[in-house]
Amino acid sequence: MRVKPIILLLSLLATLPVRAQGRLNMTQGVTDISQKVYGLHMTILIICAVIGVLVFGVMFWAIIHHRKSKGARAAQFHESTKVEILWTLIPFVILIAMAVPATRTLVAMEDASQSDLTVQITGSQWKWHYRYFDEGVEFYSLLATLPQQIEGRVAKGKNYLLEVDQPLVLPTDRKIRFLITSDDVIHSWWMPAFAVKKDAIPGFINEAWTRINQTGLYRGQCAELCGKDHGFMPIVVDARSPEEFDGWLAQARARQAEVKAAEQELVAMEMTMDELMQLGEQVYQRHCAACHQASGEGIPGAFPALKGSELILNDKAAHIDIVLYGKAGTAMQSFDKQLALKELAAVITYERNAWGNNTGEMVQPGDINQARQGQ
Repeated sequence: MRVKPIILLLSLLATLPVRAQGRLNMTQGVTDISQKVYGLHMTILIICAVIGVLVFGVMFWAIIHHRKSKGARAAQFHESTKVEILWTLIPFVILIAMAVPATRTLVAMEDASQSDLTVQITGSQWKWHYRYFDEGVEFYSLLATLPQQIEGRVAKGKNYLLEVDQPLVLPTDRKIRFLITSDDVIHSWWMPAFAVKKDAIPGFINEAWTRINQTGLYRGQCAELCGKDHGFMPIVVDARSPEEFDGWLAQARARQAEVKAAEQELVAMEMTMDELMQLGEQVYQRHCAACHQASGEGIPGAFPALKGSELILNDKAAHIDIVLYGKAGTAMQSFDKQLALKELAAVITYERNAWGNNTGEMVQPGDINQARQGQ
Protein backbone atom coordinates (compact mmCIF):
# COMPACT_ATOMS: atom_id res chain seq x y z
CA MET A 1 0.00 0.00 0.00
CA ARG A 2 2.95 2.31 0.59
CA VAL A 3 4.30 1.84 -2.93
CA LYS A 4 1.42 3.59 -4.69
CA PRO A 5 1.92 7.05 -3.08
CA ILE A 6 5.62 6.91 -3.94
CA ILE A 7 4.86 6.01 -7.57
CA LEU A 8 2.29 8.82 -7.74
CA LEU A 9 4.80 11.32 -6.33
CA LEU A 10 7.49 10.26 -8.80
CA SER A 11 5.06 10.56 -11.74
CA LEU A 12 4.10 14.07 -10.64
CA LEU A 13 7.75 15.08 -10.40
CA ALA A 14 8.42 13.61 -13.84
CA THR A 15 5.65 15.68 -15.43
CA LEU A 16 6.56 18.88 -13.58
CA PRO A 17 8.88 20.29 -16.31
CA VAL A 18 6.18 19.68 -18.95
CA ARG A 19 3.53 21.37 -16.81
CA ALA A 20 5.85 24.30 -16.12
CA GLN A 21 6.57 24.74 -19.82
CA GLY A 22 2.90 24.53 -20.75
CA ARG A 23 1.36 26.62 -17.98
CA LEU A 24 3.85 28.65 -15.99
CA ASN A 25 6.72 29.67 -18.22
CA MET A 26 6.81 32.32 -20.94
CA THR A 27 6.07 31.34 -24.52
CA GLN A 28 9.15 31.05 -26.71
CA GLY A 29 7.27 32.64 -29.61
CA VAL A 30 7.87 32.54 -33.35
CA THR A 31 10.10 35.58 -33.90
CA ASP A 32 13.78 36.24 -33.28
CA ILE A 33 12.87 38.94 -30.76
CA SER A 34 10.55 36.63 -28.83
CA GLN A 35 13.37 34.07 -28.69
CA LYS A 36 15.73 36.73 -27.35
CA VAL A 37 13.17 37.78 -24.74
CA TYR A 38 12.68 34.17 -23.72
CA GLY A 39 16.44 33.58 -23.54
CA LEU A 40 16.89 36.75 -21.47
CA HIS A 41 14.09 35.66 -19.15
CA MET A 42 15.69 32.24 -18.62
CA THR A 43 19.16 33.77 -18.10
CA ILE A 44 17.91 36.15 -15.41
CA LEU A 45 15.83 33.39 -13.83
CA ILE A 46 18.87 31.09 -13.62
CA ILE A 47 21.04 33.85 -12.14
CA CYS A 48 18.38 34.62 -9.52
CA ALA A 49 17.93 30.93 -8.76
CA VAL A 50 21.69 30.42 -8.29
CA ILE A 51 21.89 33.46 -6.02
CA GLY A 52 18.92 32.17 -4.02
CA VAL A 53 20.43 28.70 -3.64
CA LEU A 54 23.81 30.11 -2.54
CA VAL A 55 22.39 32.65 -0.09
CA PHE A 56 19.85 30.30 1.49
CA GLY A 57 22.35 27.42 1.41
CA VAL A 58 24.91 29.43 3.41
CA MET A 59 22.19 30.73 5.73
CA PHE A 60 20.75 27.29 6.54
CA TRP A 61 24.24 25.78 6.84
CA ALA A 62 25.13 28.47 9.38
CA ILE A 63 21.85 27.96 11.26
CA ILE A 64 22.43 24.20 11.53
CA HIS A 65 26.18 24.12 12.26
CA HIS A 66 26.39 27.16 14.49
CA ARG A 67 23.29 26.66 16.60
CA LYS A 68 23.25 27.34 20.31
CA SER A 69 22.51 23.67 21.19
CA LYS A 70 25.95 22.79 19.83
CA GLY A 71 27.56 25.36 22.06
CA ALA A 72 28.18 27.93 19.35
CA ARG A 73 28.76 31.49 20.54
CA ALA A 74 28.26 34.57 18.41
CA ALA A 75 31.50 36.05 17.15
CA GLN A 76 32.30 39.63 18.10
CA PHE A 77 33.90 41.65 15.31
CA HIS A 78 33.81 45.12 13.81
CA GLU A 79 33.32 46.24 10.21
CA SER A 80 35.66 44.82 7.62
CA THR A 81 36.56 47.12 4.73
CA LYS A 82 37.48 44.16 2.54
CA VAL A 83 34.13 42.42 3.15
CA GLU A 84 32.19 45.63 2.43
CA ILE A 85 34.09 46.16 -0.82
CA LEU A 86 33.50 42.53 -1.75
CA TRP A 87 29.74 42.53 -1.12
CA THR A 88 29.45 45.80 -3.08
CA LEU A 89 31.47 44.61 -6.08
CA ILE A 90 29.78 41.20 -6.44
CA PRO A 91 26.21 42.59 -6.82
CA PHE A 92 27.57 45.29 -9.15
CA VAL A 93 29.14 42.67 -11.43
CA ILE A 94 25.95 40.59 -11.34
CA LEU A 95 23.81 43.62 -12.31
CA ILE A 96 26.15 44.48 -15.19
CA ALA A 97 25.95 40.87 -16.38
CA MET A 98 22.16 41.24 -16.40
CA ALA A 99 22.06 44.73 -17.89
CA VAL A 100 24.17 44.04 -20.99
CA PRO A 101 21.92 41.38 -22.63
CA ALA A 102 18.78 43.19 -21.40
CA THR A 103 19.88 46.44 -23.05
CA ARG A 104 20.73 44.68 -26.31
CA THR A 105 17.29 43.06 -26.41
CA LEU A 106 15.44 46.30 -25.58
CA VAL A 107 17.34 48.23 -28.25
CA ALA A 108 16.51 45.54 -30.82
CA MET A 109 12.83 45.63 -29.82
CA GLU A 110 12.62 49.37 -30.51
CA ASP A 111 14.34 49.34 -33.92
CA ALA A 112 11.43 49.50 -36.40
CA SER A 113 13.52 50.99 -39.22
CA GLN A 114 13.74 49.57 -42.74
CA SER A 115 10.41 47.77 -42.57
CA ASP A 116 8.85 45.99 -45.54
CA LEU A 117 5.24 46.60 -44.50
CA THR A 118 3.53 49.11 -42.21
CA VAL A 119 0.22 48.38 -40.50
CA GLN A 120 -1.72 50.94 -38.47
CA ILE A 121 -3.52 49.37 -35.50
CA THR A 122 -6.30 51.41 -33.90
CA GLY A 123 -8.09 50.23 -30.78
CA SER A 124 -11.64 51.28 -30.00
CA GLN A 125 -14.32 50.07 -27.62
CA TRP A 126 -14.24 47.15 -28.24
CA LYS A 127 -12.57 46.10 -31.46
CA TRP A 128 -9.40 46.58 -33.52
CA HIS A 129 -9.07 48.42 -36.82
CA TYR A 130 -6.21 47.49 -39.18
CA ARG A 131 -4.97 49.58 -42.09
CA TYR A 132 -2.20 48.51 -44.46
CA PHE A 133 -0.25 51.63 -45.45
CA ASP A 134 -0.12 52.38 -49.21
CA GLU A 135 -2.14 49.24 -49.99
CA GLY A 136 -5.73 50.53 -49.91
CA VAL A 137 -6.81 47.79 -47.50
CA GLU A 138 -8.39 48.35 -44.09
CA PHE A 139 -10.96 46.55 -41.95
CA TYR A 140 -12.30 46.04 -38.43
CA SER A 141 -11.62 42.82 -36.57
CA LEU A 142 -14.49 41.85 -34.26
CA LEU A 143 -15.04 39.13 -31.68
CA ALA A 144 -16.53 36.05 -33.38
CA THR A 145 -17.46 34.03 -30.28
CA LEU A 146 -21.19 33.34 -30.31
CA PRO A 147 -23.33 35.30 -27.80
CA GLN A 148 -24.89 31.98 -26.76
CA GLN A 149 -21.47 30.79 -25.57
CA ILE A 150 -20.89 33.99 -23.60
CA GLU A 151 -24.32 33.64 -22.00
CA GLY A 152 -23.64 30.00 -21.12
CA ARG A 153 -26.48 28.61 -23.24
CA VAL A 154 -24.19 26.46 -25.40
CA ALA A 155 -20.83 24.82 -24.79
CA LYS A 156 -17.78 27.07 -25.12
CA GLY A 157 -15.51 26.45 -28.09
CA LYS A 158 -11.79 25.71 -28.07
CA ASN A 159 -10.84 29.34 -28.75
CA TYR A 160 -13.52 30.92 -26.57
CA LEU A 161 -13.15 34.75 -26.62
CA LEU A 162 -10.03 34.35 -28.77
CA GLU A 163 -11.62 34.24 -32.24
CA VAL A 164 -12.43 37.04 -34.67
CA ASP A 165 -14.36 37.51 -37.90
CA GLN A 166 -11.35 38.92 -39.78
CA PRO A 167 -7.81 38.15 -38.58
CA LEU A 168 -4.85 40.40 -39.27
CA VAL A 169 -3.06 38.72 -42.17
CA LEU A 170 0.72 39.17 -42.19
CA PRO A 171 3.62 37.71 -44.19
CA THR A 172 6.44 35.67 -42.74
CA ASP A 173 10.10 36.56 -43.36
CA ARG A 174 9.33 40.28 -43.74
CA LYS A 175 9.86 43.09 -41.29
CA ILE A 176 6.46 44.48 -40.28
CA ARG A 177 6.14 47.85 -38.59
CA PHE A 178 3.15 48.55 -36.35
CA LEU A 179 1.81 52.04 -35.65
CA ILE A 180 -0.51 51.69 -32.67
CA THR A 181 -3.07 54.26 -31.48
CA SER A 182 -6.63 54.50 -30.13
CA ASP A 183 -9.92 56.20 -30.95
CA ASP A 184 -11.20 56.54 -27.38
CA VAL A 185 -9.53 55.10 -24.25
CA ILE A 186 -6.21 53.37 -23.61
CA HIS A 187 -6.00 49.86 -25.04
CA SER A 188 -2.98 47.56 -25.36
CA TRP A 189 -2.15 45.39 -28.38
CA TRP A 190 -0.55 42.23 -26.98
CA MET A 191 0.66 39.31 -29.09
CA PRO A 192 2.69 36.94 -26.85
CA ALA A 193 4.02 34.84 -29.74
CA PHE A 194 5.70 37.95 -31.21
CA ALA A 195 6.81 39.48 -27.87
CA VAL A 196 4.89 42.62 -28.86
CA LYS A 197 2.88 44.53 -26.27
CA LYS A 198 2.24 48.24 -26.86
CA ASP A 199 -0.31 50.62 -25.42
CA ALA A 200 -2.79 52.22 -27.82
CA ILE A 201 -3.23 55.78 -26.51
CA PRO A 202 -5.64 58.39 -27.93
CA GLY A 203 -3.71 61.19 -29.65
CA PHE A 204 -0.40 59.30 -29.60
CA ILE A 205 1.23 56.78 -31.93
CA ASN A 206 3.38 54.02 -30.45
CA GLU A 207 5.70 51.99 -32.64
CA ALA A 208 6.57 48.30 -32.64
CA TRP A 209 7.71 45.70 -35.14
CA THR A 210 7.99 42.00 -35.79
CA ARG A 211 9.40 39.46 -38.24
CA ILE A 212 7.48 36.18 -38.11
CA ASN A 213 9.42 32.99 -38.74
CA GLN A 214 6.60 30.45 -38.95
CA THR A 215 3.20 30.42 -40.64
CA GLY A 216 0.12 29.79 -38.53
CA LEU A 217 -2.61 31.40 -36.42
CA TYR A 218 -1.49 33.34 -33.36
CA ARG A 219 -3.79 34.74 -30.70
CA GLY A 220 -3.58 37.62 -28.26
CA GLN A 221 -5.78 40.06 -26.36
CA CYS A 222 -6.16 43.64 -25.28
CA ALA A 223 -3.99 43.86 -22.16
CA GLU A 224 -5.31 47.16 -20.78
CA LEU A 225 -8.57 47.45 -18.83
CA CYS A 226 -10.59 49.53 -21.30
CA GLY A 227 -14.20 49.24 -20.20
CA LYS A 228 -16.97 46.72 -19.70
CA ASP A 229 -16.16 44.65 -22.80
CA HIS A 230 -12.40 44.64 -22.25
CA GLY A 231 -12.42 40.83 -22.29
CA PHE A 232 -14.06 40.82 -25.73
CA MET A 233 -11.16 42.37 -27.71
CA PRO A 234 -9.19 39.37 -29.01
CA ILE A 235 -6.37 39.61 -31.53
CA VAL A 236 -5.81 36.94 -34.17
CA VAL A 237 -2.89 37.07 -36.61
CA ASP A 238 -2.88 34.81 -39.65
CA ALA A 239 0.78 34.49 -40.68
CA ARG A 240 1.21 33.33 -44.29
CA SER A 241 4.11 32.79 -46.62
CA PRO A 242 5.10 35.91 -48.63
CA GLU A 243 3.56 34.46 -51.79
CA GLU A 244 0.25 33.62 -50.09
CA PHE A 245 0.18 37.03 -48.43
CA ASP A 246 0.72 38.85 -51.72
CA GLY A 247 -2.17 36.89 -53.22
CA TRP A 248 -4.43 37.67 -50.26
CA LEU A 249 -3.52 41.37 -50.41
CA ALA A 250 -4.39 41.58 -54.12
CA GLN A 251 -7.75 39.92 -53.45
CA ALA A 252 -8.44 42.22 -50.49
CA ARG A 253 -7.71 45.29 -52.62
CA ALA A 254 -10.08 44.03 -55.31
CA ARG A 255 -12.82 43.28 -52.76
CA GLN A 256 -12.62 46.72 -51.19
CA ALA A 257 -12.70 48.38 -54.59
CA GLU A 258 -15.83 46.37 -55.41
CA VAL A 259 -17.45 47.37 -52.13
CA LYS A 260 -16.80 51.05 -52.79
CA ALA A 261 -18.22 50.75 -56.30
CA ALA A 262 -21.29 48.93 -54.97
CA GLU A 263 -21.80 51.62 -52.31
CA GLN A 264 -21.90 54.28 -54.97
CA GLU A 265 -24.64 52.34 -56.74
CA LEU A 266 -26.57 52.23 -53.45
CA VAL A 267 -26.71 56.02 -53.26
CA ALA A 268 -29.68 56.07 -55.63
CA MET A 269 -31.27 52.96 -54.10
CA GLU A 270 -34.67 53.20 -52.39
CA MET A 271 -35.30 50.43 -49.84
CA THR A 272 -38.73 49.58 -48.48
CA MET A 273 -39.57 49.98 -44.80
CA ASP A 274 -39.71 46.20 -44.34
CA GLU A 275 -36.26 45.78 -45.89
CA LEU A 276 -34.79 48.54 -43.74
CA MET A 277 -36.36 47.22 -40.53
CA GLN A 278 -35.29 43.63 -41.15
CA LEU A 279 -31.67 44.52 -41.93
CA GLY A 280 -31.63 47.22 -39.26
CA GLU A 281 -32.61 44.78 -36.53
CA GLN A 282 -29.76 42.45 -37.51
CA VAL A 283 -27.22 45.31 -37.47
CA TYR A 284 -28.58 46.65 -34.18
CA GLN A 285 -28.34 43.27 -32.43
CA ARG A 286 -24.77 42.83 -33.68
CA HIS A 287 -23.37 46.29 -32.93
CA CYS A 288 -25.68 48.24 -30.60
CA ALA A 289 -27.61 45.90 -28.30
CA ALA A 290 -24.64 45.26 -25.98
CA CYS A 291 -24.84 48.86 -24.74
CA HIS A 292 -28.38 50.03 -25.49
CA GLN A 293 -29.96 46.62 -24.84
CA ALA A 294 -32.17 44.64 -27.19
CA SER A 295 -35.21 46.47 -25.81
CA GLY A 296 -33.68 49.89 -26.58
CA GLU A 297 -33.98 50.86 -22.89
CA GLY A 298 -30.23 51.25 -22.33
CA ILE A 299 -28.53 50.96 -18.95
CA PRO A 300 -29.40 53.85 -16.60
CA GLY A 301 -26.33 55.89 -15.70
CA ALA A 302 -24.17 54.20 -18.31
CA PHE A 303 -25.85 54.01 -21.74
CA PRO A 304 -28.85 56.16 -22.72
CA ALA A 305 -32.18 54.67 -23.76
CA LEU A 306 -33.09 54.86 -27.44
CA LYS A 307 -36.70 54.05 -26.72
CA GLY A 308 -38.53 57.37 -26.46
CA SER A 309 -35.30 59.35 -27.02
CA GLU A 310 -35.92 63.01 -27.88
CA LEU A 311 -33.00 63.02 -30.31
CA ILE A 312 -34.28 59.98 -32.18
CA LEU A 313 -37.90 61.11 -32.25
CA ASN A 314 -37.32 64.75 -33.21
CA ASP A 315 -33.91 65.25 -34.89
CA LYS A 316 -33.13 62.93 -37.80
CA ALA A 317 -29.99 64.85 -38.83
CA ALA A 318 -28.51 64.65 -35.33
CA HIS A 319 -29.40 60.96 -35.16
CA ILE A 320 -27.53 60.27 -38.41
CA ASP A 321 -24.58 62.36 -37.26
CA ILE A 322 -24.12 60.58 -33.93
CA VAL A 323 -24.28 57.13 -35.55
CA LEU A 324 -21.80 58.17 -38.23
CA TYR A 325 -19.28 60.03 -36.08
CA GLY A 326 -19.99 59.06 -32.47
CA LYS A 327 -19.87 61.40 -29.50
CA ALA A 328 -16.58 62.57 -27.97
CA GLY A 329 -16.07 61.79 -24.30
CA THR A 330 -18.53 58.88 -24.30
CA ALA A 331 -18.54 55.22 -25.28
CA MET A 332 -20.53 56.09 -28.41
CA GLN A 333 -18.09 55.34 -31.19
CA SER A 334 -18.12 56.18 -34.88
CA PHE A 335 -19.71 53.59 -37.18
CA ASP A 336 -18.86 55.47 -40.38
CA LYS A 337 -16.12 53.03 -41.40
CA GLN A 338 -17.55 49.98 -39.68
CA LEU A 339 -20.85 49.72 -41.55
CA ALA A 340 -21.84 49.96 -45.21
CA LEU A 341 -24.25 52.63 -46.46
CA LYS A 342 -27.06 50.11 -46.55
CA GLU A 343 -26.40 48.97 -42.96
CA LEU A 344 -26.15 52.54 -41.64
CA ALA A 345 -29.43 53.53 -43.28
CA ALA A 346 -31.14 50.38 -42.00
CA VAL A 347 -30.03 50.60 -38.37
CA ILE A 348 -30.97 54.28 -38.10
CA THR A 349 -34.40 53.54 -39.61
CA TYR A 350 -34.81 50.65 -37.17
CA GLU A 351 -33.97 52.80 -34.16
CA ARG A 352 -36.45 55.46 -35.30
CA ASN A 353 -39.30 52.97 -35.65
CA ALA A 354 -38.67 50.16 -33.12
CA TRP A 355 -39.89 49.84 -29.49
CA GLY A 356 -42.85 52.14 -30.10
CA ASN A 357 -40.80 55.06 -31.45
CA ASN A 358 -42.84 54.79 -34.68
CA THR A 359 -41.69 58.00 -36.38
CA GLY A 360 -42.65 56.50 -39.73
CA GLU A 361 -39.47 58.02 -41.24
CA MET A 362 -37.11 56.05 -43.42
CA VAL A 363 -33.40 56.77 -43.87
CA GLN A 364 -32.04 55.74 -47.26
CA PRO A 365 -28.41 55.11 -48.31
CA GLY A 366 -28.53 58.40 -50.21
CA ASP A 367 -29.27 60.26 -46.96
CA ILE A 368 -26.15 58.74 -45.38
CA ASN A 369 -24.02 59.68 -48.39
CA GLN A 370 -25.35 63.23 -48.27
CA ALA A 371 -24.56 63.47 -44.54
CA ARG A 372 -21.02 62.29 -45.22
CA GLN A 373 -20.48 64.91 -47.90
CA GLY A 374 -21.80 67.65 -45.65
CA GLN A 375 -19.36 66.77 -42.85
